[in-house]
Amino acid sequence: MTSEPRTLFCGKRFEIVAVDQPGNDGEMHSREIMRHPGAVVILPFVDEKHICLIRNLRVAVNETLIELPAGTREPNEAPELTAHRELQEETGYRAARLELLTTFYPSPGVMNEKMFLYSAHGLTAGEHAREVGEQIENLVVPIDEAYQMIERQEIQDGKTLVGLLLWAQKNGPI
Repeated sequence: MTSEPRTLFCGKRFEIVAVDQPGNDGEMHSREIMRHPGAVVILPFVDEKHICLIRNLRVAVNETLIELPAGTREPNEAPELTAHRELQEETGYRAARLELLTTFYPSPGVMNEKMFLYSAHGLTAGEHAREVGEQIENLVVPIDEAYQMIERQEIQDGKTLVGLLLWAQKNGPI
């Protein structure tokens, strides 16, 4: 049984807490955990053979990564609403239909973030609504090219790897 969390840091999108966890030595050991509201990741199909990836500058790694569109849930926001909102904000596309493919924890050793992975179909192009600090560019590619980008290690983002490889496992290459 763990102790009540003690807040160490409270930011705009997450907080860091410390909890005490009993060890197999009978002692309590402090663990720092990021508490996160959860996020969505979207695999947007522009048509049957093309998907929309994004090039996204990630300050944490000081690199522009190739990713699937994604975003953090607002408090009490349903994941499907987050997916619609984030797809439009980041890419400009609106989806007629979303399908939940799976949920997963990207890094449960240090945070409680749960990601909801959707495929998006029946896209209509429109204007994006990116946040002021976001440096994002759409990258529409054939899905088989996305798989080749994984093989060439051009895609290194974990949520994107999960999304593309899960789609390939369930549907086979196109």
